Amino acid sequence: MMPMSRESKVEGREPDGVSRPALGPRPSTLGHYLSLYAALWRNSVIREMGFKTNFLLWIVVEALWFVLQLSFIGVLYLHTDHIGTWTKWQVIALVGTSHLIQQLFTALFLTNLTALSEHIRTGKLDFMLLLPVNTRFLISLRQVDLGGFVNAFSALGVVGYALHRLGHTPGFVQVIGYLMLVVVGITLHYSLMLMLTASSFWTVRAQGIVWGYYNLFNIARLPDEAFRGTFKVVFTFALPMLLVSNVPAKLLVDKLGSPFEILLLVTLAVLIFLASEILWRTALKRYTSASS
Repeated sequence: MMPMSRESKVEGREPDGVSRPALGPRPSTLGHYLSLYAALWRNSVIREMGFKTNFLLWIVVEALWFVLQLSFIGVLYLHTDHIGTWTKWQVIALVGTSHLIQQLFTALFLTNLTALSEHIRTGKLDFMLLLPVNTRFLISLRQVDLGGFVNAFSALGVVGYALHRLGHTPGFVQVIGYLMLVVVGITLHYSLMLMLTASSFWTVRAQGIVWGYYNLFNIARLPDEAFRGTFKVVFTFALPMLLVSNVPAKLLVDKLGSPFEILLLVTLAVLIFLASEILWRTALKRYTSASS
């Protein structure tokens, strides 16, 4: 396929590196994007309510999977009192935190990112590139999985119950820090998965890579002290799965020995987000239209 000759049809090049037809002034204010996102939410609600059975079924499936994870922890602690220095209810708080991050990521981004390769293959991306809105925003947030939010509330309930069993009441600063680190973890997962889905610009189909990464979420449910050597280094620095859930959970249950882990998680999240932006712009620059 030959690259699209956009330069002959446009008056300028957009910030994401892709030229588009001059369709008039392009709104870029925060209010414009908030109103657009609100419209996307309304469309998602209408779509979900059109398939109520499917909506409820997936909530039940995810809830059963969460129960199985908690049951596994219960069985594990029938044979031991600690994993490293982690007690049973500390690990349950960790599993709840991991599930919370995973479900919020699923609700906001998963459906959208996994659809990118199909948009490229079918040519739908051509249409999105012509819209007067940032393409990454549209690709990332076009649909919302409302069931993910329902399951996230159940995860918060488990975390709260685990804190009750521990007899620990976190302070206001701990709770705010915990929620901020959850957001950092979601951002890190989003950036990594966007980088993987961007490989679709070269391979066309990348679902296997994407879902393979999604399965790695299971590592985040385990205490970092359960791992040693090269495995721990890789999943702390290269793919920081062990930081995403462990750091906020440690902060919440008073196991965080040093602020270095928080700094490391935030730094890696920022660096990976910037890397994802560079890769995204590079991928769009070399994109060839499905119709050319």
